[in-house]
Amino acid sequence: MYKFQPNTANDPLEWYWFKNGFSNEEVDQIVAESANWGLTTAGITDAGILNEEARKSAIAWIPQVDRYKWIYEKLGNMITEANKELWKFDLTGMNEQIQYTEYYQDGGHYEYHLDVGGGYPLNQRKISITVQLAGPDEYEGGEFQILKGKNPDSLPKNKGCVLVFPSYILHRVTPITQGTRRSLVLWVGGDSCK
Repeated sequence: MYKFQPNTANDPLEWYWFKNGFSNEEVDQIVAESANWGLTTAGITDAGILNEEARKSAIAWIPQVDRYKWIYEKLGNMITEANKELWKFDLTGMNEQIQYTEYYQDGGHYEYHLDVGGGYPLNQRKISITVQLAGPDEYEGGEFQILKGKNPDSLPKNKGCVLVFPSYILHRVTPITQGTRRSLVLWVGGDSCK
């Protein structure tokens, strides 16, 4: 697997990636299984009303059961490697399920946001991981971008690549103009951020 080599050691805003983290066969297996998870509309709510200007997507949750243990273990190993190389956070485990997400061509997107926040489990998240389940030939738009400075960085979007980054980095998915972008997302954390 190809791994991103950081330009600056101990940069708290650096990200890590595995170019071929999942094989095409593994990705196809995950996408086929998604029919079992029950997709629901996801979004940000304002006073109980869905705000599609902030987020427009569908999500499902992958249960932590034996059938999907291999996915959790594979992601856990990648997170451990990236954390050892870059941030050295104190991690205590995966307390959340993997999120399967679809962004559709009718403008599916997710505006800039952080994966951390107040209250459990948001206040426990330290590392976020995203798996690209669709290649750039399957959709247009849908750039996964992080914002470390004035201009966003578009991260790789080849099928099967895995992106690992600190949960406190601003990131977004730009609007889809054609096709469907599919991904997995997982967060790993611990107690206070150290």
